[in-house]
Amino acid sequence: MTTFVAHFQAFLLSTFHKLGLSDSLLSALDQLGFVQPTEIQQKAIPFLLGEQDRDFIGLAQTGTGKTAAFSLPLIEITDLGIDQIQAVVLSPTRELAQQTAKEIQTFTAKLKGFRSEIVYGGVDIQRQIRNLKNTPHVLIATPGRLLDLMRRRAVNLSGVKKVVLDEADEMLNMGFKEDIDNILEKTHDSASIWLFSATMAKDVRAIVNSYMSDPYEVAVNTKQKTNTDISHQYVVTKTGNKLSAIRRFLELYPAMRGVMFCRTKRETQEIANQLSEYGFGVEALHGDLSQNQRDAVMSKFKSRSMQLLIATDVAARGIDVAELSHVFHHKLPDQPENYTHRSGRTGRAGKKGISIAFINPRENRKIRELEKLNNITFELIEVPTKSELQGVKINNWANLILETKVDELAEKVMPEVADKFYHLSKEDLLKRLISTQLDHLMSQDKEAEDINEYDGKKPNVSSKNETERYFINVGAIDGVTAGDLVHFLSDITSINRKQFSNFSIQKNCSFFDLRATEPLDFDKLFEYVEVNGRSIRVNRDVDTPKRKGRGDNKSRTKQKRSHFSADPVSRKGRNRSKSKRKGRR
Repeated sequence: MTTFVAHFQAFLLSTFHKLGLSDSLLSALDQLGFVQPTEIQQKAIPFLLGEQDRDFIGLAQTGTGKTAAFSLPLIEITDLGIDQIQAVVLSPTRELAQQTAKEIQTFTAKLKGFRSEIVYGGVDIQRQIRNLKNTPHVLIATPGRLLDLMRRRAVNLSGVKKVVLDEADEMLNMGFKEDIDNILEKTHDSASIWLFSATMAKDVRAIVNSYMSDPYEVAVNTKQKTNTDISHQYVVTKTGNKLSAIRRFLELYPAMRGVMFCRTKRETQEIANQLSEYGFGVEALHGDLSQNQRDAVMSKFKSRSMQLLIATDVAARGIDVAELSHVFHHKLPDQPENYTHRSGRTGRAGKKGISIAFINPRENRKIRELEKLNNITFELIEVPTKSELQGVKINNWANLILETKVDELAEKVMPEVADKFYHLSKEDLLKRLISTQLDHLMSQDKEAEDINEYDGKKPNVSSKNETERYFINVGAIDGVTAGDLVHFLSDITSINRKQFSNFSIQKNCSFFDLRATEPLDFDKLFEYVEVNGRSIRVNRDVDTPKRKGRGDNKSRTKQKRSHFSADPVSRKGRNRSKSKRKGRR
């Protein structure tokens, strides 16, 4: 019984009902489904309610519930009988300010007489001035806009008793030090300061020393924990090939939904424009956009009507969108610690996420630094080759056909069309259908087949570095491309496509390099395999010496539409009789 009572008392202490909040707020929290406070809330709320005039420092990582930790006490100690601004909450970005304002409005939805207002840059300041005439009790603001309103004498802070610095380290990183100084110089004598931050950086400590007196400090989970639900990956390619690499990953993951970070506003907009021209669902988010434009972009992103949001670090502050599958880093951040903030946009709520950094060959050192600083491990992956993407596109196209619902009109038209195709076999009909799609499915650009760069370390390759030259009696007269041969050879031999390279298409035959870890019996593998009625023969090109290193994987002849059919052959299929095998080709 004693053990049960102890556990029950511990449970009660871990609920909002034991933190000193009023019944009206507890009722609101119960209706919202808030039951168990986070650690920062358990430690901050009782103190802020009991020691209202003392300065306070709350150190906790983003996502630990800091907003409720200061919002609930602010609401509780507000005197609804006094018509003046009693508390100011400073946020680094309009998005964070909007989140805070929304949370306060949610908590006070049934609290009659409580007023809050939000002000931030990028919108009509005259409208905000009009709204402030209905004096709010709590004002949520970004530093620049609040300072502008103060200079216009549109806001009266003489009655302010509390100034909350939310995400203080972020505000200082974004260059708001002077604005914060100007605001605190006019308020700190009569107001206590509640400072919340993820870290106690040097600039944050300077604010504490200048404006806070004997602050009470609470630190919770200040050491950033590694999110094991995020897979950290990187690719190495030339800077000029980064856009092509990004395009290939967007094609590889058509169902992905992610954010890509860029360093500058110009770069962000240019990349968004270029990807849009290729038909991808992307939008840019940066500081040069108006608030209406920003809201429109975020509305589209949240409604899942785009694949990728391209943003600067500053513009992305405060964006909280659930279920992002990917984070791309067009360039690594200048501040290594910002990598964690970026990659943390994915891998949330127990779901897996992927963070991919696109680096040039000189930036490998930065990857090692990030691994050491954040206690994570990066996996080197390859940008898909053009041939691999062609296979993905064809697969996706085939799946789209399988998943398409049959329209009623199709049933009516079917009898008219069926007569036109009665003489074709299923295989012939499929070949013709595929041929109508080849221009769309096959890459027509002049990019290199393989745009990966290698500097020592290579992903997923054989420890045996030698390649051998091979001959195959299929060539230009069969309408083949290097991409066709890659798929054909891989399907027959079950060898990874990345092991084939350096194709040379001749009139009646072709040559290619192969890196293999064990001897291959090509006579047996290609037994009974025919193309256009001709038995296929593959053997080593004995006149060519062994090569070392990776080939350039480019065809030396101009690619054209292929009429070459190479259906995948299963291992079971290879044991069929000769007559049956020939019938498939």
